[in-house]
Amino acid sequence: MTRTVIFDLDGTIADTSADLIAAANVCFRGLGHGDLLHPEQDALTAFHGGRAMLRLGLGRVSRDWTEALVDEQYPLLLQAYADEIATHTRLYPGVEDAVARLAGAGYRLGICTNKPEGLAETLLRQLGFRDVFASLVGADTLPVRKPDPLPYRAAVERAGGVVGRSMLVGDTATDRETARAAGVPVALITFGPSGREVAALQPEALLDHFDQLFDLAEMLIA
Repeated sequence: MTRTVIFDLDGTIADTSADLIAAANVCFRGLGHGDLLHPEQDALTAFHGGRAMLRLGLGRVSRDWTEALVDEQYPLLLQAYADEIATHTRLYPGVEDAVARLAGAGYRLGICTNKPEGLAETLLRQLGFRDVFASLVGADTLPVRKPDPLPYRAAVERAGGVVGRSMLVGDTATDRETARAAGVPVALITFGPSGREVAALQPEALLDHFDQLFDLAEMLIA
């Protein structure tokens, strides 16, 4: 039976943090605050989504910010991001070779991300890295998003696989929780902003470089 590997996108196969933070800073400049987030120091927050970045920045200049303001700015952030979605974004070293090796061995491959589906499609195509993935499930593909297990299951099934012979590759607690809810193993990368601190999340495996992925998949998927 075919094995399947599902990947998170932001912070897992590509470092998108600088472009995400640049989009948030467009919002902050529009509010008259200037750039409130730093592309390196705030990279981890970028991987937790647009609203997390807005909350962090607004909290640095005011105690009176509201969720209504976050909701107001969020569509502006998405538009700013869409306008410059791949200016600084880069695929992580080794990911293209790792994915090609899995595909060559008959693995089904897919994406399960909390980035809106349209933006994920656009980004992967601009990076020249869309066609190898048989499925892509984003934050708005279904009524629920990660860590709910339904998007993960949909990503596996749309890729032509079965959940019982699949695994997730991710980078955050959200991915750890998604895998646990779906009853599948997860490998968390250690070359993102959190480094090896992700070991505290007790994943089934740590991924120090994509060169290790094939062997991990062979070991973790029965």
